[in-house]
Amino acid sequence: MAHLFLVKDIAFQAGLSTATVDRVLNGRPGVRRQTEMRVKAAIAELEKQQAAAMGNGRMLAIDIVMETPQRFSDAVRAAFEAEMATFLPGVFRCRFHFAEVMKPAELVQLLDRIRLRGTHGIVLKAPDVAEVAAAVARADAAGIPVVTLVTDLPNSARIAYAGADNRAAGETAAYLIGEFLGSDGGKVLVTLSSGRFRGEEEREIGFRRVIRARYPDIGITEISEGHGTDAATGTLAAAALAADPAINAVYSIGGGNRAVLAAFDAANRPVRVFVAHDLDADNRALLAARRIGFVLHHDLRTDARSAFRAIMSRATALPRAATPSLSSVEIVTPYNMPAGD
Repeated sequence: MAHLFLVKDIAFQAGLSTATVDRVLNGRPGVRRQTEMRVKAAIAELEKQQAAAMGNGRMLAIDIVMETPQRFSDAVRAAFEAEMATFLPGVFRCRFHFAEVMKPAELVQLLDRIRLRGTHGIVLKAPDVAEVAAAVARADAAGIPVVTLVTDLPNSARIAYAGADNRAAGETAAYLIGEFLGSDGGKVLVTLSSGRFRGEEEREIGFRRVIRARYPDIGITEISEGHGTDAATGTLAAAALAADPAINAVYSIGGGNRAVLAAFDAANRPVRVFVAHDLDADNRALLAARRIGFVLHHDLRTDARSAFRAIMSRATALPRAATPSLSSVEIVTPYNMPAGD
């Protein structure tokens, strides 16, 4: 049963023990239907209280800060703007700060400017480096909650992470590629936008672990620091293909997929299987054209909702929201691609 509140708060609202609520939430046996309905009603009442607390005309202005290629920032903007409409009457106003490449010093300067100007919260996609963690600590000390998006800063003062289980996503990619290549083997070109992002590192770790354990006949070649841009990623991919004739598959962690495919075309090399991330406009088109085989997708609107809820819980006197659950990873093919927003 989906919920965004602590078990003890649901139990208090329902007049039940925390153990009983835990059994209901996790679908364990031995719970009466009436008890299950009491828990559902308690969750609904807590949600109503939270919405009412924010429905008095107060507006929360939050800042979305991301270092990411434009194709992904466009998807994130659309998700946040769509999700804002569900928090009526008009709770959130988002200010977007996007750049395809930012030096850590530039990112820190931006975060400090936002802190000094004032904000009700920051949603952040940033490299996991000490300077950024220090800027997050300064924001938290100033009473500004920070939620990490898509890629985490686990050793920082952020209050929550909104996104998918990146290690599991990498493991899923390894399974798809390993089963597709089978005993024929080959070598996978793994593309990262940058090794500075914890989320990408987690995907790569999961991928390498499963390939090493289950598909030892498959090799891996990694390229990084193309920042997900077509020009830089294409150059790196072309160099990797020229250096290694065994590459016959792609796991794209960091994007730039059109450029990677163009590099294969220029080298007159086939791609037996191509696994990418996120249903942005480029990947939708490539999937529909059968240029890539699988997209590992998670719902950005779910991530936006989790970020809004976490920030809202810090801005009200209501019970603190539970840690957002990780958004699920969906394997999308040309035959089950959901309609675009």
